[in-house]
Amino acid sequence: MYIRTVTSKTTKGPTEYVQLCHNFRDKKAKRSKTEIIYNFGRADQLDIDAIRRLINSLATLLPDSEAELYTGQGKDMEFLGSRQLGGSWLLEKMWKRLGIDKTLLKLLSDREFQTPIERMLFAMVANRALAPSSKLNMEHWVKNDTYIENLPEVEVHQLYRTMDFLLEASEKIQHDVFFSVANLFNMEVDLLFLDTTTTYFEIENEDEDTDEQDGFRKRGHGKDNHPELAQVVIAFAVNRNGIPVRCWVWPGNTSDQNVVEEVKRDLNNWKLGRVVMVQDTGFNPETNRRILQGAGGHYIIGEKMRL
Repeated sequence: MYIRTVTSKTTKGPTEYVQLCHNFRDKKAKRSKTEIIYNFGRADQLDIDAIRRLINSLATLLPDSEAELYTGQGKDMEFLGSRQLGGSWLLEKMWKRLGIDKTLLKLLSDREFQTPIERMLFAMVANRALAPSSKLNMEHWVKNDTYIENLPEVEVHQLYRTMDFLLEASEKIQHDVFFSVANLFNMEVDLLFLDTTTTYFEIENEDEDTDEQDGFRKRGHGKDNHPELAQVVIAFAVNRNGIPVRCWVWPGNTSDQNVVEEVKRDLNNWKLGRVVMVQDTGFNPETNRRILQGAGGHYIIGEKMRL
């Protein structure tokens, strides 16, 4: 059962009414229906004292320890706050079922981090799935809005250090997660589809090249209709069911024609067996076809039709 409000249009304008309802399965109609158990009347004219009496009456059916929570009889109790649990709990179970926590903890075992890196990585994944926000806003989200086991709060500088570790360990993490999913779902990877996309950053200038590494956010041939903005190129290899096998990120001025060799080398290192690579016309140069044929490889590449 649950409380719901409905709005009705009257001559004086919209009016809200409060109802006690429950849903049930109508076997004949083969669908869920809502039944109104009780109408409390207009929301702005509720009899609050009557509602308190109803709560106290219902609480008599509960054990004493629970009844105190609803009737206010527990004088030593103080409400401190509440957090959402359902979404993070479900993601936590999936996180552990895929063995991501074990992979991360193994990689972290020989390091001397003072902060719970694995927990913060999970928090960032949960945030992206449940309430996408900035790293700075995650300080408030973790502390006040959701429950992350063994992580009561975070600081933004810790999240950025965690991202550095994630980038460093990306190869190993992707490898272990893929094989965990492959074993769990008995996944076939005999046919892999490869494609790229771009995502842009609303910044004025590109990243500068340094002696240590080239800049990452660069202007290039974008797929978001924003050629004036710096971007990065993202690639995914997915199986025939659309499940990602591996992803890559390159500087924004990288051409599709220049990524095939790295993709093939990385996938070969995983020893996936016989794989047929499927690509669109953007990967069609002769050099790419020779790379794909190397070591007995096979491929399917789109070709522009001549009329």
